Formats: sequence, structure tokens, C-alpha cells
Amino acid sequence: MKKDTSAAKGTRASTPRAGAARAVTVTDIADAIGVSRATVSLVLRGSPLVNVDTRARVEAELRRQRYVYNRGAANLRRRTSTSVALVINDLSNPFFAEFASGVDEALGAKGYVTLLGSTGESPERQQAVLTTLMEHTPAGLILSPAEGSDATEVRQALGFNANVLLFNRELNGGDWDFLTLDNQQGAYLATRHLIERGHQRIAFFGGHADSSSCHQRRTGYAQALAEAGLKVQPDWLIESAPNRLEAAARSGELFAGEVPTAAVCYNDTVALGLMLGLASRGVQPGRDFAVTGFDDISEAAVAMPPLTTLTVNPRERGRQAAELLLQRLDDPTAAPRRTVAPVQLRIRDSSGPAVG
Repeated sequence: MKKDTSAAKGTRASTPRAGAARAVTVTDIADAIGVSRATVSLVLRGSPLVNVDTRARVEAELRRQRYVYNRGAANLRRRTSTSVALVINDLSNPFFAEFASGVDEALGAKGYVTLLGSTGESPERQQAVLTTLMEHTPAGLILSPAEGSDATEVRQALGFNANVLLFNRELNGGDWDFLTLDNQQGAYLATRHLIERGHQRIAFFGGHADSSSCHQRRTGYAQALAEAGLKVQPDWLIESAPNRLEAAARSGELFAGEVPTAAVCYNDTVALGLMLGLASRGVQPGRDFAVTGFDDISEAAVAMPPLTTLTVNPRERGRQAAELLLQRLDDPTAAPRRTVAPVQLRIRDSSGPAVG
């Protein structure tokens, strides 16, 4: 192996000629800006040990020389790495417990061990989790980003050449593989179902508008309303964290002005929380107020009343995510792929007809 023979820091060595057959190497980058190969490798791995100025110089030179993935070296690394990282935004959500089980089943069948991390919807926690997991040099990463995530910060934690699959939330500026649910179509189906049951005052409850999945679901909701000649009422777009406790706590906002008769909820845990909040006010879900969810977690079928929802089969989605990542490991230089998983409306008792 060629040794790093660059002179003192700041010495600039010659770089490969444009169009040369030889691929740009880590040594070429290091020689060009007078740093060690180890420093360049640390930047590529997203290590926090490199100071900001040095990192910027290295990244600029990587772009200038158009450094690309060394597939042969990547294959060698994959043969020695038997782990895949899975980082999810809310481990308390039963959807993600089922999703993680599916990921682990599919990876285990191929001889990989799953390294699990949870961010609790905190971008700061996410950076810490990603940085720590990357120290174990996993072969790849499946990430369901925390709300408010920044693609540049995520890339800094992961390095340039990480094999990444994002799940259900997009990151602007990211160029990774992406598996998403058909969020817009699902919310459209739920809203149209409520309209067909006679509801005209329909809220969208839960989630945060700046989340890509929430934005897509609100778009489907608005589409169904528009087709029926109904308008979106801003007072009926109620945000909450996508969990049961906050949804229950914010259910009273539905009664602050003109009261809707139904709500399309961001997900099942929000819907279950809303039903608890309604019941605490003496409003019976399914009879006095219609509710739909999204995900079809196991609890949805045994809730009181059973929850009308969009079924997405979270365990199967986990297996699908793992399979897509394994495809990326087999072909790390392929163009990023976007995959949309279909959803189906499952009608149960929570979405009763409009009263009166």
C-alpha cells in the first residue's frame, strides 16, 4: 500500500488528470490538501473527531476531484460487517415495534444483526445515535427521521458513502433510497369514506405540518374535501405530537368553535388518544363522532370501538425496508430509488354515520 508521503500541512500535490483511467483515491485527496489519509477516512465516515475547518477542506476536495465509491473496497467491507443499523423516531409507537420486527426478521435471514436506536423525535438525539452507531461500521442504515431533521447534519454523521434507506419521511437535499407509504392516497380514502357516510364537517387531527408524511396526508384529505365541494377549515387542522397522550390532551380544541362531526387522524396512536379524549367529554366515538386512523396497528382491531384505519402491514413494511437495503448493499453505485407502499382502507365501527 502506498504510504502518505505528503509534506507539511498545506503542501499541494498533483491530482489526477481529467479523464484519467485511474480512480481517485483517499491518498489523492489527502495529498492534494496536505492532510493524512486517516483524516480523509474520518471525514468519509462522518467522525466528529475532525475539526470543522479541516472537514470543510476535505469535503471540498472530494467534490473537486469527484471522488466516487470504490466498489471493490465496499464489497470487502461488507464481507467483514455483519450488522445493519435501524434508527426509528418513536419506539413507543406500536407501529415501529412491528416495523422493527420485520426488519430484524429479514436481515437475520441473511446473516445480519440489527443495531437498534431510537431518537424520540429529537434531531439532537438522532445525531448522537447515528454518530455512535457508525463507530460500529454497520454495512447500512435504515432511518425513520425525527421531525425537524436536516439532511446536511445527517450526512455529516453518516459520512459520504453510507448505504442508507429512509423510511416514510423525506429529507430535502438527501439522495438516499426512500421507502414511503402512500400517505396522500390513504388520507384521501379515509376522508372520502367519511363524506360517503354523511359527514361534512371533518377535521384533520394530529401530526405536525412540516413533516413530509403529515403534509402528504393533509393533501389527500384536502383533495377529498375539494372533490365533494367542501372547504378546509383552518380551525380543524389540529397539530399534535404523533402519540396518544398529546392527542388526548388536545382533543378539546375540536370543541373551541363550530364542532366537526368526524376527524381523519394522522395515525392510529393519535386516533386512539383522540377517542380517549372524546370519551372523557361524554362524546362516544363511532356514535357521536367518527374517527379514522392510519397504520392498522394490532390494537386498532380491539379498540373500543374498533378503529377504521388504513392498513399498511407494518411488519411487512419492515421486511420490505430490509430487502431494499440489501439490494443497495449489492449495488452501492445504483441511482437512488423511491418505493411507494400501497395502503387499503379497513372499515370498522369507529367511523359511524353522521347523526342528524
